[in-house]
Amino acid sequence: MASSARFDDPRRVLGGMITAAQLRAARALLSLEQRELAALAGLSVPTIQRMEARDGVVRGNVDSLTKLVDALRGAGVELIGDGASSLDGGRGVRLRPPG
Repeated sequence: MASSARFDDPRRVLGGMITAAQLRAARALLSLEQRELAALAGLSVPTIQRMEARDGVVRGNVDSLTKLVDALRGAGVELIGDGASSLDGGRGVRLRPPG
């Protein structure tokens, strides 16, 4: 049973579930340069740069966000939303709430 906070469906990104910090961390875990992620996702380097430069949630059009999440998942990254657990197991990193 998948939690609604998981990213099983890339279109859930539209709910504001992927943050710029998650994007940067995912790219770092994959040891990818921005240009490599852009190529994997079929996006431009400036688009990736804009997405990573934001504070908080990544914003973009539906097509770009879907391509981005698909590329990350295809490369082996599982994006985990607030309060969700990783049902697939594996190692991971999660930010604790402040305080």
